[in-house]
Amino acid sequence: MSSEVTNSETPGIKKQTNVSKTMPAGVYIPPAKLKLLQEAISDKSGAEYQRLSWEALKKSIHGLVNKINIPNISQVVRELFKENIIRGRGLLCRSVMQAQLFSPTFTNVYASLMAIINMKFPQIGELLLKRLIIQFKTSYKQNRKEQCISSCKFIAHLINQNVAHEILALQILTLLLENPTNHSVEVAIGLLKECGKKLSMESPKSLHALFESLRNILNEQNEMVDDKRIQYMIEVMFAIRKDDFKDYPVVLKELDLVEESEQYTHFLSLDEDDLDVQSGLNIFKIDPDYEENEKKYNILKREILDESDSDESGSNSGEDTGEEEEEEGEPEQEATEEKNENDQMIIDETETNLVALRRTIYLTIQSSLDFQECAHKLLKMNIKKNQEMELCQMILDSCAQQRTYERFFGLLAQRFCELNKEYVEHFEEIFKQQYETCHRLETVKLRNVSRLLSHLLHTDSISWGVFDCVHLNEDETTSSSRVFLKNLLLDLSEHMGMIRLKERFSDLTLQEFFAGLFPRDNPRHTRFSINFFTSIGLGALTEDLREHLKSAPKLMQPMVLDNSDLDKSKSDKESEKKIKKKKKKRNSSSESSSSSSSSSSSDSDSESDSNSRRKSKKKRKEKHKRNLNKSHKKSRK
Repeated sequence: MSSEVTNSETPGIKKQTNVSKTMPAGVYIPPAKLKLLQEAISDKSGAEYQRLSWEALKKSIHGLVNKINIPNISQVVRELFKENIIRGRGLLCRSVMQAQLFSPTFTNVYASLMAIINMKFPQIGELLLKRLIIQFKTSYKQNRKEQCISSCKFIAHLINQNVAHEILALQILTLLLENPTNHSVEVAIGLLKECGKKLSMESPKSLHALFESLRNILNEQNEMVDDKRIQYMIEVMFAIRKDDFKDYPVVLKELDLVEESEQYTHFLSLDEDDLDVQSGLNIFKIDPDYEENEKKYNILKREILDESDSDESGSNSGEDTGEEEEEEGEPEQEATEEKNENDQMIIDETETNLVALRRTIYLTIQSSLDFQECAHKLLKMNIKKNQEMELCQMILDSCAQQRTYERFFGLLAQRFCELNKEYVEHFEEIFKQQYETCHRLETVKLRNVSRLLSHLLHTDSISWGVFDCVHLNEDETTSSSRVFLKNLLLDLSEHMGMIRLKERFSDLTLQEFFAGLFPRDNPRHTRFSINFFTSIGLGALTEDLREHLKSAPKLMQPMVLDNSDLDKSKSDKESEKKIKKKKKKRNSSSESSSSSSSSSSSDSDSESDSNSRRKSKKKRKEKHKRNLNKSHKKSRK
């Protein structure tokens, strides 16, 4: 009996071994036949079964990659996750690179596919990037233009999908334009078209330097770049940049399937020499832990597919049951809304949101190439009404922090004033605040702030009525406020010219605002203003003040007298009254005693009295003149 059993079992074993040996390698086998062959093998961890599963994995990955497009990308991704792509990551990268090489128009679709896979399995995205970098290097050395263009295009779309960092594209572009030829310039332009929008957002200064090198190639007429077609391509590239890469968006809406926060970005460099492409992953190898690895991947597969299924089912069920819940839950919603309104009274005393807003505004200002780009980025931030003053203050603060004044900030502030009148009011308030608190600023900050506000004044972005807060006199100004006014007025005269500036200050509609800058109420303040303007070289603005001093000196002289002068004049008058009383007493006594005196003596006395009166009048006049001269000298000082 035992011999019969062994004889009956041996033919089955021979069939299994014959099937594995007679199976041709690399020849197409239908899927149904592959399943039969796998079912015929009882040892699931053996080499024969692993080889058959490897062939099935290779064919399924290749078939799924070849049929992918924009409408069915989500379906293909789910089917790919059902396969063990960790084991077949080399096959996946090879099939994706081959498909992209044969159909470069679908490069953005393949990049979106790899972005989704990289989100779950970053090692697959890193392997693809390494192979693309090595492929570009070899094709660049061997001068194979088509393969260079395809690999650069794939790298550009991976950068757009945040799988690779933009520094890789900048390194490739600098390598291509360092020693330019017809082929290298063409490859560089192809790369710039695909990821130029992304580079303009992330590193605009580097992109500007690359375009400057292209302009030099176009203007210098390099011997290595002598093809008119390439020169025309450079001109077209500048036109594309002028249109802000309108025809070359970063990512299409249909392919933007991964959020930036969930994506894993690889920082691979072109200069790395130890890039391991792991070419052995393309070849079948026996896995001793095959069953355990398959079980681990099945657990991962369930987690990934359950997440995607739950997202879809949640959206669908939400649409189906939404109407029923709306009918049943209307009173509950009203109650919860009232509770939320009562509970949502949260006051943020730490000002974290304000600090974050200031940080983002500062970073956008510093990363912008020109003021138009900066204004566009700041307007995209959708700043609230309460935060407009913070934006104006941040523009002023970032201008004050520069070593020298940059016209960029003045043009930026001017653009916001032209866009919205509320910014005009905010900048006018800032002018008054800065004039009142200019003693807190350093010398460099004081100069930058005054020149920024001067730009807004001479471009009529803000009203000249802001000079209402300025009172130019010795009592109400400090050294820092005078320096502030000096820088402001000198910058105004530099941009407007003396004639236009004088016309503006002599405008009748604005005289009430300039009353403190050109005071006429007190000669002491008037002379201080005249001396200030002449000391800074703008004495021509004070001609009206000088005429005012000359034409009306008598009206202003009594106002200039000090308290000491008034006291002296009062004491002189009292002394004169006392002298008169004494003289009257003497006259009355002399008349009573000398009633019998002769007429000649009376005549002589009267003449002596008249002489003494004349002398006293002269003394009074001389004292009055001395007092007036002293008062004039004090007012001039």
